[in-house]
Amino acid sequence: MQVLILGASGYVGGHLAPRLAAAGHEVRAAARRIDALRARNWDAVECVRADALEPDSLQHALVGVEVAYYLVHSMASGGDFSEVDRRAAANLREAAAVAGVRRIIYLGGLQPSDGASPHLASRMETGEILRNGPTPVTELRAGIVVGPGSAAFEVIRDLVYHLPLMLAPRWVRSRSQPIALDDLMEYLVALLSLDDDGRSHTYDAVGPETLSYGDLLRQFGAVVDRKVRIVPLPVLSPRLSSYWLDLVTAVPASIARPLIDGLRHDLVSERPDELRELIPIQRRSYAEAVAQALEEERSAALTIRWTEGGFRYRRQRHDVSWFDKSVRVDVTTARAPEQVWQDISSIGGARGWYYATWLWRLRGAVDRLLGGVGMRRGRRHPSELRIDDPLDFWRVAAVEPGRSLTLVAEMKLPGSAVLELSVQATEPGSMVRLQAHFHPAGVWGLVYWYALWPVHMLIFRRLAEALANGVKRRAGVDPERP
Repeated sequence: MQVLILGASGYVGGHLAPRLAAAGHEVRAAARRIDALRARNWDAVECVRADALEPDSLQHALVGVEVAYYLVHSMASGGDFSEVDRRAAANLREAAAVAGVRRIIYLGGLQPSDGASPHLASRMETGEILRNGPTPVTELRAGIVVGPGSAAFEVIRDLVYHLPLMLAPRWVRSRSQPIALDDLMEYLVALLSLDDDGRSHTYDAVGPETLSYGDLLRQFGAVVDRKVRIVPLPVLSPRLSSYWLDLVTAVPASIARPLIDGLRHDLVSERPDELRELIPIQRRSYAEAVAQALEEERSAALTIRWTEGGFRYRRQRHDVSWFDKSVRVDVTTARAPEQVWQDISSIGGARGWYYATWLWRLRGAVDRLLGGVGMRRGRRHPSELRIDDPLDFWRVAAVEPGRSLTLVAEMKLPGSAVLELSVQATEPGSMVRLQAHFHPAGVWGLVYWYALWPVHMLIFRRLAEALANGVKRRAGVDPERP
């Protein structure tokens, strides 16, 4: 069956695409950033760029598609996410009707019985908008999904690993029915095999247990051998809690705040067995789901460049946050891509870092004092790089010759740092892109990021400009040095 996954770069879509392909379906994965899809190295998956806010891109992506999975939501877009969700859902509804799509499968949110938060209300409204078109819709409503990249899972991870004592608000008593990511995948794949009766359906996808959020924290701690102490404070409202989470976790505020607003409600299904009667599976307990999620991180396939949450780019540490803090600098130049790439591939070692090399060496000296590798390793070769090469206090994680270089820091850090240098052809020359990612490990990692942000911004901007303008050489100086 020809299927399309809209939102394939997210944590659900990223797991669903290879599963559908393994089940024998023709899979087309779509996202706004096609490079994020290509970096995953999926076999037998066609990757296309599509944006639910651009109707023309949807028409192209839906050509020949029988079933479209809609995994898009705009919670991270800010306060207007509800309006963005409405426009995106309406665009898909119209595009699916024109393309003759047989069915839309939409992943929504489990709804409370006593009124919903803006985020959960938007998830329900999205389903209603999709159903207002001629294409039948199967809506699967899930609460907490236990898997890497799930906002709730990552909040729990950060809290358990980095806060031995938690001053918790009243919502820790709210109940939920968390579902393992693998169980949700089984449901989503199996929906394609159900008889198509031409009608729309809504099902609740929940796990076998009903647990409080305090239980979720304690059981996670038991799995990773961390003692969790919770002191409930009635004065902490969900809104205050969201500001507090900004300080102690790396989950973006635009995601954490709508999430926390929804935690004041019990998210317990009134129809927990309806889906199981159609698709009987052996559901995992919450503790089993946590253990499996952490094990799957260890064994995940390597990507050709950085992707958010990639375990290798977090230095194989579960306590380092899945979400990152990042900086991106783009500089256009008249230089040919080949010229820029020559400077990228020769960076470090004897040639230095093209801007304020003395600062890089000072950081290396500090690292040596802290027991780290410092800058003493240099480079294996003055102009060639291979995967796993040491490069000063970095390690080469990925190389696409002529295009991009990805480095992972091996210095002493309260987290994990990744530096990506790339070039792409433009008219009349090329564009240099520098992206720096930092995955903090707890509060000290966040303090480190914010304290050094001004310095890092200056260095990264000047480094990108040096690559764009050409690394200057002076007469009489070794050509391998700047």
